[in-house]
Amino acid sequence: MSESIRNRYEFVILFDVENGNPNGDPDAGNMPRVDPETGLGLVTDVCLKRKIRNYVETAKEDAPGYRIYVKDGVPLNRSDNEGFLAAEIEDAAAQKPEDLRKKIKAQKDKGADVDAIVRDFMCRNFFDIRTFGAVMTTMVKGALNCGQVRGPVQLGFARSVEPVVPQEITITRVAITTEADAERKGTEMGRKYIVPYGLYRCEGYVSANLARKVTGFSQEDLDLLWQAILNMFEYDRSAARGKMAVRELIVFKHDSELGCAPAWKLFDAVKVVRRNPQDAAPARAYSDYAVSVDEAALPAGVTCTRMG
Repeated sequence: MSESIRNRYEFVILFDVENGNPNGDPDAGNMPRVDPETGLGLVTDVCLKRKIRNYVETAKEDAPGYRIYVKDGVPLNRSDNEGFLAAEIEDAAAQKPEDLRKKIKAQKDKGADVDAIVRDFMCRNFFDIRTFGAVMTTMVKGALNCGQVRGPVQLGFARSVEPVVPQEITITRVAITTEADAERKGTEMGRKYIVPYGLYRCEGYVSANLARKVTGFSQEDLDLLWQAILNMFEYDRSAARGKMAVRELIVFKHDSELGCAPAWKLFDAVKVVRRNPQDAAPARAYSDYAVSVDEAALPAGVTCTRMG
C-alpha cells in the first residue's frame, strides 16, 4: 500500500434534497429526521458513510485493497475469518470464545503478533476499515486489541441550514395485493414522507496521526474519499429520496500531521446565508443561499480548497 497521509484535514459538505426523504427515522414511521427543539433536519453519519461505501463499491468493484467490510448480504464474520487466516487461525468465527483465545495464545507463543497481523490485513484489504475504522466482533470475541479499529475519517450528523417541515404525501396504487381485496376495492392506499427542500451541512475530520499509527490511510484513499463524497448521491438514486445532490465540498488542509488550528475555527469560516435576507418565503432551491469562506481569516498553515 502507499504511504499514509501526512496532513490533517477538516471538511464541510453541503448537500440538498428536493421533494424527498434524506434519512428516515424507523422509530417515527420513517419520517425525515428532525431536531424537535429547533425544527432543523438531521441526517446521521451512518447514513452518509453508507453512501460513501456504496460509491466506492460501485467504482472499484472489489478491486484489491478496496473491498467493503460493511455491506449488504455479507456477514461480518465471513470477512473476519479472512483476517484470522492471515494469522494461520482457521474458522475463527465458528469457535467458542475460550477455544479461539487458546488458538490465539498458541500463535502468540510462537512469536506471531496476531493483533497486528489481523488488523493490518483488514486495513489493507477493506477501504471502509482503513477509512472509518470498525468494531470487528470476532476479534473482540478473541480478545484481540485490533477488534476496535479507530479510523482516521469521522463525520458528524448533517444538520439543515434552516428548519424543515416534513410533509406526508398520500399515494395510490391500482394493483391490488390479494384476490379478496380485489373484490371490495379498486386501489391500494399508501403514504410517503418528503422534505420539500432542505440544504444540509455536515462537518468531518481526517486525522493523519491515526492514518499513520493505525490504518495506513493514504493519499490515494483520500482522493477517492473526496470523489466518493462529491458523487455519493449520483449512483444511489431512490424515489423515496427525491432529488439529492452534493453542492459543495470545502476542504481545509493543515501543513502538519497534528494541525495548525482548532477545527471549530475553520468551520466558523464557512457561512451559509439566505441570498435575500428580506425574503420570508421558505427556500426552495440552492440558489436561494449564498455560501462564503472567509479565507483571509484562516490561521497560518491552513489552506482551503472548494470542490463541486
